[in-house]
Amino acid sequence: MRMRTMMGTGLLAAAALGAAAAPAAAQAVTAAGDAPFTVDYYYKARWGHTDEFLRLFKKNHYPVLKKQVESGRLLSVSAARPRYHATEEGRWDYRVTLVFRSVAAAHEAGGEDAIVRQLYPDQEAFRREEQRRFEILEAHWDVPLVAVDLDR
Repeated sequence: MRMRTMMGTGLLAAAALGAAAAPAAAQAVTAAGDAPFTVDYYYKARWGHTDEFLRLFKKNHYPVLKKQVESGRLLSVSAARPRYHATEEGRWDYRVTLVFRSVAAAHEAGGEDAIVRQLYPDQEAFRREEQRRFEILEAHWDVPLVAVDLDR
């Protein structure tokens, strides 16, 4: 969450500087800011724990993401896993791709706390399972994506 906040602050600051620098640049920043914003989230579980990680993710985090799709903050949520092995240093077990409505939507409060309270009345069990989900993670990283138009 801290990384998203820092990234959001940097993007907003860059947008503000661009708007102050030139009207044409401000229009480009606004147009880009209204476009969907995609982030890939990579998860690397400890050996032998990938199934447990996925079970906990589907039980406790995926429903929260689906509520954010319903609210319009997210346009889509998808997941993938590698078909074959990779080297250990390049290994990841699951990639979850979130497509946000916009850059601003990615950095605004998503109402996650309220959604979690609504979906999981037993907050203690929820916290315990989320703690376990992160205990079995070896690594997690986020990759905000920029589309590349190969025809330009």
